[in-house]
Amino acid sequence: MMASCLNEPGKTWAFWRRLVSSAEVTDGKKLRLGVLASGKGSNLRALAEACASGEIAAEIGLVLCDLEDAGALDVARGAGLPHRFIAPGRFRTKLDDEAESAYIAALREAGVDLILLTGFMRILKGEFLRAFENRVVNIHPSLLPSFPGLEAWKQALDHGVKVTGCTIHFVDQGIDTGRILAQRAVEVLDDDTASSLYARIQEAEHALYPSTVARIARGEISFG
Repeated sequence: MMASCLNEPGKTWAFWRRLVSSAEVTDGKKLRLGVLASGKGSNLRALAEACASGEIAAEIGLVLCDLEDAGALDVARGAGLPHRFIAPGRFRTKLDDEAESAYIAALREAGVDLILLTGFMRILKGEFLRAFENRVVNIHPSLLPSFPGLEAWKQALDHGVKVTGCTIHFVDQGIDTGRILAQRAVEVLDDDTASSLYARIQEAEHALYPSTVARIARGEISFG
């Protein structure tokens, strides 16, 4: 099975891309997605709708949240998606060791092939990224490498830039430093507030994330 192959040590995205584009994949198995979320779940909703419509040749195998009252859990519940709350542990900005192990185990049990972060507010490092090497993707509300970190839309507004946007990128050991897969620009208007600018960036995110994941599912994005 593709998922079990991907969970073996040393398997990379280059291997996965060769596998899904070869005649070895004959059973029509869809790419399985794991989604990590902390917020309202608007990007999760966009991804779920794209999977349901066939825009993305994939299925969401599990939604994990680090907040028990995250709106994303309601989105998952309403869409009939498998979902769980797993407490993040004692740290505010990252998963502690016990929580990290629980997240890894849940995602492996669900047989996911690709992990998508949708406003997940915990830094993933160490064992998690080794367990899912080159298989964790994030969306960030700026045109990286500009304005990494928190509240990037406010950073853009404070700096007076005329164009910002959103970026899809792989997650590595740095803060928003992984390889960029796709970007979409958003104009900063003269009368923008932080909330109005962020709302338009989110509109761009809801289009860019599904289209990028669809390209991954079709094997159009190269890895390695």
